[in-house]
Formats: sequence, C-alpha cells, structure tokens
Amino acid sequence: MTAEFAAMLRDIEDELACTSREVGKTAFDPRVMAALAAVPRERFVPLSHRTLAFANGPLPIGHGQTISQPYIVALMTDLLAPRADSVVLEIGTGSGYQAAVLAEIVRQVYSVEVVAALAEAARERLAALGYANVTVRHADGHDGWPEHAPYDGIVVTAATPDVPPALVAQLRTGGRLVVPVGFPGDIQQLRLIEKREDGSVASRDLLPVAFVPLTRALR
Repeated sequence: MTAEFAAMLRDIEDELACTSREVGKTAFDPRVMAALAAVPRERFVPLSHRTLAFANGPLPIGHGQTISQPYIVALMTDLLAPRADSVVLEIGTGSGYQAAVLAEIVRQVYSVEVVAALAEAARERLAALGYANVTVRHADGHDGWPEHAPYDGIVVTAATPDVPPALVAQLRTGGRLVVPVGFPGDIQQLRLIEKREDGSVASRDLLPVAFVPLTRALR
C-alpha cells in the first residue's frame, strides 16, 4: 500500500471521528475498511485527475458525473450493514468504484447506470479487475432492477428529491436503502431507510451531503 493510499484511509477515519455524533458510529465495520484498502481507487479515476485519486473528496469522471468522496463511500457501504451472502442493488454505477467496494464484501452487486458510456466503461473496468460478482446495466435507475429483487440493500449514488417507490418496493424485509435526498445545489440529506416486517419503512436523515442529481433516461 502506498503512503497516499494509507493517508486516504486515515482521512476516512478522521472524518468519521468528526461526524460520529451525526451518523451514530465511532468506527466502521473492519470489513468495510478492508474493502476500501483492497480496491485500487486510482483505476477508477480519469488519468487527468489520477494524482488526486487518494484525496478525500469527489472527482469528476466525465458526463457531468463524479466518483464519490472516499469517506462517503465508506459511510454508505457501512450503513447498508452488508453481509457475505447479501445481494445489493446500486443505482448510479459511475466509474464503478462503489460497486467494487461492495463486491469485496457481498455475494452479488447489481448496478444500474443511466449514461451508456459510463456503464460500458465501468463494466469493462470491473471485469478487468476481476470483479465477476458485479453486473452492470444501462437503464433508468428510478426503476431499479426488478428481475433480481428483493435486495438486502440498495445504495443510490445520486440525489433525488423523492425516493423512487420502485426502490422501496424492491427492498427485502429488514433490508436497508441509503440515498441522498434533496435538490441539486440545495441542502441534501443522506437518508437511511429500513423496511419493516409489515412493509412500512423507518427512515432517518444522518448528515448533509452534496451529490449530482439522479437523472432520468430519455423516453
């Protein structure tokens, strides 16, 4: 592990210490930190920004999209409470980085990306890195991926003013959905939703975040 990589992991732990009251955690699951350490983040960053690959901040990946801040990736992964046998849906593949982190922990990741070029590039990148348990689909994320539902966890990597009902419907009883809620340029909140036995949901907003918007496919 390079010094820059090690520094990134320390930055994640430092930021968690600063936000522990809001997110209700003082430490991430060791499996989450091990996954962050295992995924070569620099492979998911454009060459033009590769020198910043280990900075604890988001970076542009083209098409108006970003690769999320490492701390946010760690937090969203941890909030899903992933298990080795979990099947997880990701909405917003982007570069494929979040999917790769999840793939280090869970049995299967299904990921949906609305931008065709990003979906294809992420599919090729993940395959080249050996992530055989990630399947990428070019589609509108608002619809989820019903063929493989129900999911143990769903993570949305773009902000939406309203949580798409299809995603809640595709969540398994006892499952968790992590989604940034709000409008672009406005205050967004990272929301944790848990599905109860009776099909109702419990939700809580954890901390302010800034994500690109969850866009719809052209119909």
